[in-house]
Amino acid sequence: MAVKHSDHKYIEALIQNNARVLSELYRKFTPKVVRYISKNNGDYDDAQDIIQESLVTIYHQAVEKGLLLTCPFDAYFFLVCKRKWLNELRKRGRKEVTFLDEITSISKEEIAMAEDTLLYEQKSELIDLMFTQLGSKCQEIIKAAFALKSMEKVAKQLGVTYGYARKKKSQCIGQLTKLVRNAAEFDQLKND
Repeated sequence: MAVKHSDHKYIEALIQNNARVLSELYRKFTPKVVRYISKNNGDYDDAQDIIQESLVTIYHQAVEKGLLLTCPFDAYFFLVCKRKWLNELRKRGRKEVTFLDEITSISKEEIAMAEDTLLYEQKSELIDLMFTQLGSKCQEIIKAAFALKSMEKVAKQLGVTYGYARKKKSQCIGQLTKLVRNAAEFDQLKND
């Protein structure tokens, strides 16, 4: 069984919005990211954007999937930021990157955790994009089902029978699943 690293306190601080620990996180871990991005076709503002996006991604994985940090936060956070920055450079069409790794020994576990976090984010983005392609009724019933957690409450809120609400939710989730699986990005995410 995986053992929680003492740096898991930073994940907990994100979830609980603990200002003191989050301040420590910024002070200890962001300068390295800023230096890396500044030396690799970016600037301070780019670094701040990548840091914020990375923290949001980590937060969502922690809240939605119960992320358990089993390695030092420093390496994990840096890898997530680095991969996000490299993806951003690819989007911008810039190929030249000076790989100035400030971490000399990165374990397979740290790499795997960072990759899992980014893959989770890509899958979530794909689902969100496909969700917008559903009809308004499907969007409404899926949102209500996730917000209320009870199909009895969903049926009451939408003014439909319990049986209809369950059947409609099942159909809509089926449509969403089909849209996701038929998306070109789905095969890429499966193979990553």
